Amino acid sequence: MPHSYLLVEVDDAGIALVSINRPDKLNALSGAVVAELEDVFAGIARDSSIRALILTGVGEKAFVAGADIQELSQLTAFEARQFAVRGQRTFRMLETMPKPSVAAINGYALGGGLELAMACTVRFAAESAKMGQPEVKLGIIPGYGGTQRLPRLVGRGRALELLLSGEPVPAAEALRIGLVNAVVPQCDLLSHSRAWLGKILANAPLALGLVMEAVDAGLNVSLEEGLRFEAAAFGVSAATEDRREGTRAFLEKRRAVFAGK
Repeated sequence: MPHSYLLVEVDDAGIALVSINRPDKLNALSGAVVAELEDVFAGIARDSSIRALILTGVGEKAFVAGADIQELSQLTAFEARQFAVRGQRTFRMLETMPKPSVAAINGYALGGGLELAMACTVRFAAESAKMGQPEVKLGIIPGYGGTQRLPRLVGRGRALELLLSGEPVPAAEALRIGLVNAVVPQCDLLSHSRAWLGKILANAPLALGLVMEAVDAGLNVSLEEGLRFEAAAFGVSAATEDRREGTRAFLEKRRAVFAGK
């Protein structure tokens, strides 16, 4: 589908840069934007030449400053539920993709914007960025996973503090509580994201996907079940050509060249 609100560029390293392009609306998530994100994520998941993605917003003010409030104010209860379900499905597609993703938070990441960032593998924030879940100030609650992912990232107490107050936190505080992985100058945000992905993509691609799948599965089951899943995934990784190449390269004291097989 043609994209009116997203810019997508793929570099020679196979890293897709997906930029939400509604700077006049602070890159707010309308239904149309979510539909385009769903289409792009599905395409990236299918495209074997794309190995990772960076998600950011156009401009220096906002990553995504939340949902489109004008659109949201018109929804019936049924429509609002469908709106939430579609967003959750789209973000879950990003979260479970066997390709690492970076949220390059270049400004405000509020409401649905923070929920989108939390669905990424890691989050890097510009020094001026601010993050929060302000939904209670509008008489609603987060609908794109905020009540579920935030406690998993920062713990129950910190999450409830943010969710119940609706107040945003600056990048430095987000780093302190574990909401973001690093804070860098605005001008270095994309280069830092690419450099991190460069290091990650030097590793075996099938192993990367299995690690992310094992962590995701383990967060939703008991320790015993998680360990069983890990053992099974370990077995799968041991049967790959990449395992043979990786162990051989280690023994031969050379750099491994992985084929993703």
